[in-house]
Amino acid sequence: MTLDSSLDLDRTRELFESSTDFTIGLEEEFAIVDPQTLDLQHRFEDLHAACQRDELLAESAVGELISSEIEIQHYQRLREELRWVAQRNNSWSLHVHMGIKGADRAVAVCDHLRGVLPALLAVSANSPFLDGQDTGLHSVRTEIFTRVFPRCGIHEPFGGWAAYTDFIGLLVRTNSIVEATQLWWSVRPHHSFGTVELRICDAQTRGTESFSLAGLIAVCIAQSALDYDDGALPEPQLQREIEENLWRAIRYGMDGKLIDFTRDEEVPASEALERLVEWTAPARDGLGIEVAIPDANGAQRARRGLESGSSIEDIYREAVAETRRTYVPEGVTSA
Repeated sequence: MTLDSSLDLDRTRELFESSTDFTIGLEEEFAIVDPQTLDLQHRFEDLHAACQRDELLAESAVGELISSEIEIQHYQRLREELRWVAQRNNSWSLHVHMGIKGADRAVAVCDHLRGVLPALLAVSANSPFLDGQDTGLHSVRTEIFTRVFPRCGIHEPFGGWAAYTDFIGLLVRTNSIVEATQLWWSVRPHHSFGTVELRICDAQTRGTESFSLAGLIAVCIAQSALDYDDGALPEPQLQREIEENLWRAIRYGMDGKLIDFTRDEEVPASEALERLVEWTAPARDGLGIEVAIPDANGAQRARRGLESGSSIEDIYREAVAETRRTYVPEGVTSA
């Protein structure tokens, strides 16, 4: 078995020890659809060729598991290993990378961020429909992806770099993984970049909302690191508590409630989000990042459209049109 260089854990530790704090990188995954039929299209090669003619996109756009998706990282060779799981893949999401200096510090940040993932998922929820049906969920993408893919969802806290590398080493020795990108956890240390990567959120329909959500995620990562430096980072939240809130975020999104386990009470998801924004004030001020929370997220707008009489096809068409309007810079054709 040939191992990827990302599993050289000594090299990875050195990468984190020399990482630059609070640099930011964004990944967005988009489905490729026919604008007329709304069917997924196997058009990656065509789009990739077009991207090569653009100075910025040439280095940014590569494929994913399936040829009807375009993303920043390419996993073609995993098709054979994952089989049906690869076909069921619907990972279209928003990922935020932030440079975090120090390997133990990066693991501690990931351990802490586990507890804020449900609130971030709730505000990003944007996938209530599947196969032309209303699922009753606000993020069916998360329910499928985290329950189907191996080494996915939210990991238990590691406590430090040594425990983390012990487990990764075990996965390597038991032929479970051959590269670090096979660790699909919702928050993880990224072995190639020396970043903490948070990847729980649904992709967004509106470019402005995607940018604001990325800012919120970034300040959550940064604030966790600042709290670690100040000795103010609390003990990682219990796995069973996170799982309870994760389900609530998947099922009800911003229309529901999350549990505040420090007070043993339910709070509206909107209140949990307000507390998150308040907690990140030092990081927001230090990084100059403003956070704007929409009155309604994608899932809420979609379901309200359905309740008002719009068909799911109508809602899909509007989502496609809205993405083209809000992601394409003014003066650039998207035809």
